[in-house]
Amino acid sequence: MRALIVIDVQNDFCPGGALAVGDGDEIVAPINALMADFEAVVLTQDWHPAGHSSFASQHPGKAPFAMTEMDYGPQVLWPDHCVQGSEGAQFHPKLETTRADLIIRKGFRPAIDSYSAFFENDHATPTGLEGYLRTRGISELVMVGLALDFCVGFSAVDAANLGFGVTVVGDHCRAIDLDGSLAAATTNMQNAGVTLR
Repeated sequence: MRALIVIDVQNDFCPGGALAVGDGDEIVAPINALMADFEAVVLTQDWHPAGHSSFASQHPGKAPFAMTEMDYGPQVLWPDHCVQGSEGAQFHPKLETTRADLIIRKGFRPAIDSYSAFFENDHATPTGLEGYLRTRGISELVMVGLALDFCVGFSAVDAANLGFGVTVVGDHCRAIDLDGSLAAATTNMQNAGVTLR
């Protein structure tokens, strides 16, 4: 059984948002069209409390996109984005959310960020998505969404490492490409056995 995993197609990651990904809104219609081909559709939603530790605003003297060290390793400091309950955290208004079987929220723990749909950035604390997919008998995943070089890429690598068959549809993703992050994510996905198309 196959599932479509739609990663973080939210207002703050689309043009005009706090952490806009270039042309992020252009993937919404193609993703909607793809949903009919799948037995299951899962949406992920970045869902940070105000003052999240990954926000640059919480680190005096640090600018957005600077790197810092957290207890769990290196962390990009982001502009405040996808704050719980805010307009920016909502799904893009044209995304077909009624088709979703499950919406999984991530990044809600104040002290740790979460790029992957499967684990927090410590690569150990699970989100619960793996268990949901396994109990439904889903073994093949197709991933789309924002951003290809962060949340999509980390999700794809984790899913492949967990033993799922994973395909990422590049045309249905957009990337931030921060200091070579797209090339790095592409290499990491290929090394993990993810199919890129």
